Amino acid sequence: MIGRNKMRTFLTMLGIIIGIMSVIIVMSVGAGAQSLVINQVSSLGSNLVGVLPGHSEEKGPPASVYGVVVTTLKEDDLIALRREYPHFIAFTGYVKGAETITWGDQKVDTTFVGVNADLINVEDAVVEQGRFFSNDEDRASDKVAVLGAQVAKDLFDNQNPVGQRIKIKKTTFSIIGVMKARGTSGFQNQDNQIFVPLSTAQKLLLGIDYISFARLKVDEAANVNGAMEQARLVLRERHKIDKPADDDFSIRSMAQGLEALTKITNALKFFLVAVASIALIVGGVGIMNIMLAAVQERTREIGLRKAVGAKNYHIIEQFLIETVMITFIGGIIGIVFGILISYLVAKIAQGMGYNWSFSISISSIILGCLVSIGIGLIFGISPATRAAKLDPIESLRYE
Repeated sequence: MIGRNKMRTFLTMLGIIIGIMSVIIVMSVGAGAQSLVINQVSSLGSNLVGVLPGHSEEKGPPASVYGVVVTTLKEDDLIALRREYPHFIAFTGYVKGAETITWGDQKVDTTFVGVNADLINVEDAVVEQGRFFSNDEDRASDKVAVLGAQVAKDLFDNQNPVGQRIKIKKTTFSIIGVMKARGTSGFQNQDNQIFVPLSTAQKLLLGIDYISFARLKVDEAANVNGAMEQARLVLRERHKIDKPADDDFSIRSMAQGLEALTKITNALKFFLVAVASIALIVGGVGIMNIMLAAVQERTREIGLRKAVGAKNYHIIEQFLIETVMITFIGGIIGIVFGILISYLVAKIAQGMGYNWSFSISISSIILGCLVSIGIGLIFGISPATRAAKLDPIESLRYE
């Protein structure tokens, strides 16, 4: 059958090719996306402690992750944490907003981020031109701004932005610096942002007195667990909380964040593989239907083989071998195309500046081959059994 009707054989393989290719692509792209997320988070450092408003279970996300606005976390809390625990060496709160920034006739849509002056120490950021704002400018709510590298390019092209004035909403800001290009980190394009003093963003741009989340830097990774426990004690005292179950904040280390992200991305990856595997089932059903039609077409051939002494198991073997060959060849083609497409996706992502790893495991290739053979055996049983049960006398009379 394979060599006798090449077009039908190819169409029979097509479902398996698409199914195996989909599984390989999903596994590879899922691994690449997982590496991207984990690399982005780990690039922030292993000695960071995150504080988010809102209570959460030990291994669950806080309410703020779901978009619930919680106003319990204040900048004064961070100041108290650093004062009470000497191993905290830097901190910054964060608030954000999206806005169109204007300079003369030039406009750019971007994100403004209100942060403390310690941001460059917390995130190990570098100012390429000018300087970052100071603690005094933050406390005074000065109207100064530091541009991300991409914003500076979009607004000013090759001109020096330092000393120029831009408008955020209706407020005029003086540009005092430009950040060195950082790419994407922590789910955010760091170059497409404008940094302003936290108090300025709160009072003049957003009209709030709370922070969305905070990061605190610990002097050594070995002190992170102690820092987290001390932070819980200090915040409970400041927020007048007696029971841990009543906490209105959540504290996580970077290691905990990576563990949670790994679990989430693994679950998502396996879910997508399960969805892609549906194509394999569809392909298997298609092969079974084609092989049943082949049994009908080859009735005389089967009858002749039985007439000259072929046993039932010989007929079953013949049809199972043909089905397995079709699915195995289809699986190999699917694996090759899946690897090529996954490689292309990885190269495109890397070209866009993402820290994306091209990952094809030997186990996924072996799994693809075994699955294709398994599908041939499972969906080939019915046609092979039907062929073996044909009466040789009736088969020879079949036209």
